[in-house]
Amino acid sequence: MFFFIGGVQPKTKVLDETPRLCPACGLAQARLKRIDHYLSLFFIPLFPVKKGSPLVVCDRCGHMAAPEEGLGPPPAEPPRPFSTAPRCDRCGRELEASFAYCPYCGSKV
Repeated sequence: MFFFIGGVQPKTKVLDETPRLCPACGLAQARLKRIDHYLSLFFIPLFPVKKGSPLVVCDRCGHMAAPEEGLGPPPAEPPRPFSTAPRCDRCGRELEASFAYCPYCGSKV
């Protein structure tokens, strides 16, 4: 007696590693992927059966969208608001007003 264990199984292929903004959650954790289907024998994919279309899939929330909806690469980091906190003259980091010495480089403020 002979048993044939096989079937068609999906396999996800990452097309572009550049993170994109997810239209659902708004985080830059979506990637351009394609889901292909393969004929498998004993759970080993052998031959491609169907080539899928590209999708933007979020790694965090799992939302799938057409590539047109994925809004491209993430935006640049927003500018920091103006701070009135004192800064170290030597290393330039922000300090609390009560500090007499910089905790980062040790110089006197």
